[in-house]
Order: sequence, then structure tokens, then C-alpha cells
Amino acid sequence: MRIALSVSEKEKARGADSPYLKALQAVGVTPEQIDLLTEADSGRARAKDYDGILFTGGKDVNPKCYDEPIKYRELVSVDDARDAFEFEMLDQALKERIPILGICRGIQMINVKLGGTLYQDLNNDLPVEYEHRQFGPRSDAAHSVVLTEPQSALAEAFTGNCRVNSLHHQAIKHLGRGLKKTAYSEDGLCEAIESADDYPFLLAVQWHPEEMVDHPEQRKIFEQFVAKCREAAMRRG
Repeated sequence: MRIALSVSEKEKARGADSPYLKALQAVGVTPEQIDLLTEADSGRARAKDYDGILFTGGKDVNPKCYDEPIKYRELVSVDDARDAFEFEMLDQALKERIPILGICRGIQMINVKLGGTLYQDLNNDLPVEYEHRQFGPRSDAAHSVVLTEPQSALAEAFTGNCRVNSLHHQAIKHLGRGLKKTAYSEDGLCEAIESADDYPFLLAVQWHPEEMVDHPEQRKIFEQFVAKCREAAMRRG
């Protein structure tokens, strides 16, 4: 089994200290089974060489990718090279029906690639103040999310609602094609999406479960993803 983690250059530099890497190791994945990929791997990395892809957090998706100008230049920080690399890897992964997990930027990137849009800054784009920020340690819970789809992958992790952390200033505005919302925050924002069809596994969340992997419901997200990756590896032989 091989799993690709699409990360920022800064995250890759953390190496074994990456919380994403640690979360996968906590559910039985060895370091040798994980490749940390960045936009520098564009043209070399191929989704079909992997049994699963995890799209991680990082800079904002450029609003031009959903036909908007950057409205708040002091707040919106983009990485065009990473956008292009991840869009291509996502395209390849979907064609090969490879298990996909998205976290924070990951959920936003997936949504945009499939035709959706984002709020560029929650506190500026919405009529009320939204506090999707972390004031304590990244492992602390900041708010609740509510499950909307009992027949979903996320429903295997928790029922009803659970507490999550929150480290984002953007969020899904309009949902992309072929996706369904499976959880929302207590203030109404989309917090989780999944494939609306019979895709083997596509789950993306707005929070950071890798920072809360000691919590059973957050650990379950990684267990589900890895189980599907193992199934994909067995099919490949």
C-alpha cells in the first residue's frame, strides 16, 4: 500500500513531525508507505501509483479558479503552483477511482475543482461575525459540527454531532458537482463533503482531525481512509 500526502513545502520540511504523517502512523501506516508530495513533484507524481491521496491544509485556493478576483489582498494568500498540481492529481485520482481524503484547504480545493465556490473571508463575506479560529492549542475543540447524512462515511465516525477544532477563514459557498454536504457547523457553514455517487471513498472536512487523532471519532476518519486504501492496494495486487 502506498499513500500520497499532498502538502505545502513548509509542511514537507517538517518530515516525521508532520501531524498528518503522525495521524496515519497512529492507524497503522508505516513511514515507508507514505510519500509527501508538493508542487515540485508536478510532472513526476502520478495518482495511479498510489492507493490513496490525502490533500492537506495550506494557503488559499486562488479565487480566479472560481471566476472571482481576489477581494481581500491582505487576507487571501494563494499558491498557484500548488493549485495546478493538486487539480491535476485530483483529476487523475477521480479517473482511477482512488480513495481521497481532504482536510481544510483540501475540502476547498476539491469543491472548487468540481465547480464550486468559496467565501473568500468569512468575516467580510457574511453578515455576521464567524469565529472559525483557534484560540487554544490546535488539539482543542472550538465548536460542534452536525451530521446531515446518516448514510455517509462520516456517519461511521460519529452520530448526531461532535466537537472539532477550527483553523480557517474561508469555507464552501456553493457546492461543486457530484458532491453532497454531510456535516455543517453550528453557525450553518458546510464542514464536510462526500461524493454523491458510488465513488469508493471521497471524504473532505473543514477541520483538522490530524490534530485531534486521540479522539475516537477523529481517529475513525483516518481508519476509514486507510481501510479503503488497503482495499485499493489489494485490488491492484
